[in-house]
Amino acid sequence: MRPKILVIAAVPKQGLEELEQKCDLIYPTESFSFSDDEIKVHIRQADGVLSVFIRPLTAEMLGEATRLRIVANFGVGYNNIDVAKATEIGVVVCNTPNAVTEPTAEMAFGLLISLTRNISLTDRSLRTNPNFKWGMMENLGTGIFGKTVGIVGMGRIGQAFARRAIASGMNVIYYNRTKLPDEIERTYHCELVSFEELLERSDVISLHCPLTDETYHLLDEPEMIKMKQGAIILNTARGPVINEKILVKYLENGKLGGAGLDVFEAEPVITPELLTLDNVVMTPHNATGTIDTRIETAREAAENILRFFEGRKDISIVNPQVLQ
Repeated sequence: MRPKILVIAAVPKQGLEELEQKCDLIYPTESFSFSDDEIKVHIRQADGVLSVFIRPLTAEMLGEATRLRIVANFGVGYNNIDVAKATEIGVVVCNTPNAVTEPTAEMAFGLLISLTRNISLTDRSLRTNPNFKWGMMENLGTGIFGKTVGIVGMGRIGQAFARRAIASGMNVIYYNRTKLPDEIERTYHCELVSFEELLERSDVISLHCPLTDETYHLLDEPEMIKMKQGAIILNTARGPVINEKILVKYLENGKLGGAGLDVFEAEPVITPELLTLDNVVMTPHNATGTIDTRIETAREAAENILRFFEGRKDISIVNPQVLQ
């Protein structure tokens, strides 16, 4: 009997070709995604769910499942899923860490360049201000060559960002739960430092850590006080890793040089002051927003499902205790 897979949102079919050949899909056709009530109905007959990072998969929804065995998330972050409930009922949860690596690092580095060289600011001004002032000493930004970037979370994305940083002549330090192998440190010319030292030494701090109880408001007022004058913060991780109201305070008072943000604490709601600050560059949680990435992410999520039902263990599982 073919597994029945609930696909919560209309992710690109190009990435689901093999899954569609081997499984029966419950796929939304009337709208982009199923409603909460529709999910509760469809999950009752699903052997697997392909969830998406923009839609919650709650304990209540999971409680309706009777035959569910795997949830494969479309995205590397999985805080949209009640993993504790899934684990309680014996359901494997997977994410897609590979497809999102390069595009997320690209976006973080793009935010850095746009911010330091005033690309977004001067583009807006040229379009809207007929009295915009040109001149040799006008519209000056800062360079990144020779500057120190502190990477918080030196996993796949952190390392991809480090590769771009060293190619641009930056010095790399990092803070991580565990020290990287020596050969990887040599590859990225980086060194492990304490979180406090990273705050004190970094000209740029780039966040690439998951949102957990430990990383909630990782950057709060005590941390921003310790940062270098004029330091820049980049966040392509999750919004609540930063206390947004405190971030505004230190952007407004000049302690921070700027912020490049792809994620926000209460998105899609944005703290209003951020919209008025010239030293902020923002994108709408779009770090992975390329069509090729969307297709590849769908393919990676589908592959997790197919491998699971084939009895394979080489899947990107986030709650491995279920298999034990």
